Amino acid sequence: MADPAAQRPSTQRLLVRKLLSLPTPMLRLMAGGGVVYQGGRTLDPRLQYLAAQSRGAPPMTTLSPEEARRANDMALAVMTGDPEPGVTWQPVTLPGPGGMIPARAYRPQLQNPETPLMVFAHFGGGVIGGLETCHAFCTILAAATHGPVLSVDYRLAPEHRFPAGLEDVLAAYRWGREHAADFGAPMAQAAIGGDSMGGNFAAIVCQELKAAGEPQPALQLLIYPCVDVACESASMTTYADAFPLTRALMDWFMGHYMGPGDSPADPRLSPLRAKDVAGLAPAVVVTAGFDPLLDQGEAYARRLKEAGVPTVYRCYDGLAHGFTAFTGAVPAADIACREVAGLVREGFEGRIS
Repeated sequence: MADPAAQRPSTQRLLVRKLLSLPTPMLRLMAGGGVVYQGGRTLDPRLQYLAAQSRGAPPMTTLSPEEARRANDMALAVMTGDPEPGVTWQPVTLPGPGGMIPARAYRPQLQNPETPLMVFAHFGGGVIGGLETCHAFCTILAAATHGPVLSVDYRLAPEHRFPAGLEDVLAAYRWGREHAADFGAPMAQAAIGGDSMGGNFAAIVCQELKAAGEPQPALQLLIYPCVDVACESASMTTYADAFPLTRALMDWFMGHYMGPGDSPADPRLSPLRAKDVAGLAPAVVVTAGFDPLLDQGEAYARRLKEAGVPTVYRCYDGLAHGFTAFTGAVPAADIACREVAGLVREGFEGRIS
């Protein structure tokens, strides 16, 4: 007999999808009425409804890291989309500075042997998240680029504070680069990507490789990246209470991730503060409109472009932070993720400038 607890996420997912398929006026009415308009942007009505529903739950900032991880896993199990057809995956372990690192390798049925391996790091402020966090999005990436993806389950804080997670992703990138041919990709090259804190890691990996005199990745994919942990830009105020990432939650993440002696000005925490970003990998930088991190992602894209790095920048005005995990609940998020994957494919083809 099937376990009722195991059936619960799929039942809730069906219910959420049915609710979110209601007409926009009804969704807005159920969310309290009116339109959410801030900073010249209008929030997607489905996200508006989800934000209203979330107000009844305890803020993540009131939870322990363990409780926050469970709450995050339960929420994403309801919101995430289905894996892309024609993409398979398998567990992988690889050596890291703190021991073996769990990972998951994705391969599309119609793989192009000329497409580089993408090493990807999930969101979660360095505190929450895991391989399931970006599972659906990794299948979208693999299917759209016709290339393999290696998702990294890096160590989390506060059990493993900065720079543990970063060092795991850097080690995973180097391992992926050397073992790319094992996944049907070109030898001795790889791309690096991530969303939110994973985007922070991806940006810093490129800077670390430059400092070490190693070749740059084929591409860097930075989705709503955290690139300045002490940022005081306008979006930190305008969207301070946005759903699902608030300024208070960002502070909670950093309070667990950083140690007492760590400086926010350290480029290994805040890559936007690096003195020189010239010569880094071609970049696809993506932001969400309703996100405290909006300005810093845009600023990093601008710095890269000004330094001569081929860069394409996209902002999805009506979406919010974390949209890569909302593909099953918010159609606009699903569309955005497919567009982002298409930009990565174009980047692999050398079509960004």
